[in-house]
Amino acid sequence: MSYAGPEFGSPQPRRPRRRPLTLALAVLVPGALLGWLVYAGVSGAADNNGTTAASTKASPTVSSTTVEDKKPLGSLRGKVVVIDPGHNLTNFRHPAEINRKVDIGTNRKECDTTGTSTNSGYAEAKFTLDVAHRLRTLLEKQGATVKLTQDGDRPYGPCVDERARIGNRAKADAVVSIHADGAGAGQRGYHVILPGRVDKGIADTRRIVAPSAALGKSIAHDFGHVTGTAPSNYIGHGTGLDTRTDLGGLNLSKVPKVFIECGNMRDSKDAALLTSGAWRQKAAQGISEGLVSFLRG
Repeated sequence: MSYAGPEFGSPQPRRPRRRPLTLALAVLVPGALLGWLVYAGVSGAADNNGTTAASTKASPTVSSTTVEDKKPLGSLRGKVVVIDPGHNLTNFRHPAEINRKVDIGTNRKECDTTGTSTNSGYAEAKFTLDVAHRLRTLLEKQGATVKLTQDGDRPYGPCVDERARIGNRAKADAVVSIHADGAGAGQRGYHVILPGRVDKGIADTRRIVAPSAALGKSIAHDFGHVTGTAPSNYIGHGTGLDTRTDLGGLNLSKVPKVFIECGNMRDSKDAALLTSGAWRQKAAQGISEGLVSFLRG
């Protein structure tokens, strides 16, 4: 603040002019002090109640970093999840074994296949095992007991009937078989395959159709939400869901089970996602959230 006028540099005696200033300060200082004390009390109360602008602006940041707290660790304790990574990287070395026919109730089908790949050669089996590992980590953090049908630790397979038996023996609360499709270019998106009603030969899905449908819908919803991808534009009429009765892994299951085709490896746009480690983490997160929602009811 600048000053001018007779108060500075004046030849008049200063003593008489200080008395009014002294009196003014005597009045103003206690008043200012009282005002400050009132302000401090009010602002302190506001801070304690969380109603200040600063605290209001801070709250979204805090909540956004604690989303996972809404699903507390240990929430799946006691639950068993079986993850079935589709195919096997070394199936191609064992054509006789994987072409052997096995009983799936409705008919007989090959033990397994080699799976598909992107146009650049990234194998479906490599994709499925990577997502399975990421998914296992997420589910174990939630307290679930997780089993894999194969972990790259066997020369081929297992066959589709054995994959079903692994989930049955584990008395799994849920089983998810991870895949990526090999459709034509321009066909994009994910879809979840549900077991249809089968009661033939060694296959009987009647008890698992309803819970599997609930599991599949939960995974389809959360997978799309987390990955930001759309449901298949060539299967499921935009629902992201497809029901089949020709898959041994579903026909022979005695526990809730679904397949998920995470995308189409033969489409360049989908392939760019499937070959991205960051996107595969999102894929695992989406499947995990769908499983958690299903298992927690």
